[in-house]
Amino acid sequence: MANNLILIADDDKNVQEILQIYLKKEGFNLAFADDGETTLKKARELKPDLIVLDIMMPVLNGIDVCKQLRKESDVPIIMLTAKGEDVDKILGLEIGADDYVTKPFNPREVVARIKAVMRRSVECRQRHTNVKKAISYPGLEIDIDNYYVKLDGKEVPMTPKEIELLWYLASNCNKVFTREQLLEEIWGYDYYGDIRTVDTHIKRIRAKLSKRESHPWDIRTVWGVGYKFEVNS
Repeated sequence: MANNLILIADDDKNVQEILQIYLKKEGFNLAFADDGETTLKKARELKPDLIVLDIMMPVLNGIDVCKQLRKESDVPIIMLTAKGEDVDKILGLEIGADDYVTKPFNPREVVARIKAVMRRSVECRQRHTNVKKAISYPGLEIDIDNYYVKLDGKEVPMTPKEIELLWYLASNCNKVFTREQLLEEIWGYDYYGDIRTVDTHIKRIRAKLSKRESHPWDIRTVWGVGYKFEVNS
C-alpha cells in the first residue's frame, strides 16, 4: 500500500497534522482539503486511492460530498464524525461510505481502518476478475464491472455497496445468506459496523427496484435467518 494517495478532508488542522504524522510513517502520500467544495475538486483532479472525510465541514458538509462522489466514483471513503451518534454512522454508510471513525480517535486505529478498507477494495476487484460480471434476469440487469443496475432498461442510481450486495445475492439466486455472511462478504471480516447495515441496504435496494408482478424475481426475507434473491422458474 506504500505510495497510495490519501485525501484527508477535515478543516481541523490538528486532525490533519496528527494523521499526516502517522500516515507518512506508513509510506502513504497525502493531500488535504479544508472544506467540502475543495474536497470535491481535489478528488476529481487527484483521483486519490482513499478519502478520509469529516462530516462537519464548511461550504459543503461531508454527507453531501459523499453523495456527490458516489455519483462519480467508487473511491473508498472513511467518514469522520464528532457526534458519535448512530444516526451519523448509519447515514454515512447508507450514502456509500465504506467505514466510519468517531472523534476523538486513536490515530493508530485510523491507520488500521484505512489499510483494512483499501485491502477489501483490492480483494473485491480481484474476486470480480474471474467471475461473470453482468447478470440478467427479466427486467433486471446488474453489471458489477461498470457498477450499474438497470430496471426495465433504465439505469437505477445505486451506491457501490448497494450494487455489490444486489450482485452477490443475484449471483447466488435462491440461496439464503445470513446477515453476518453478507456483512462479511460485502463489507469484510474486519468491518466495524453491525448487522443493521445489511437491513438498511436491503430496504434501500428494494425501494429503488420497485418490483413489478411481471418480474419473476424478488429479494426475500427468510425470517430468523437472512435474505435470498429468489427466482421463480
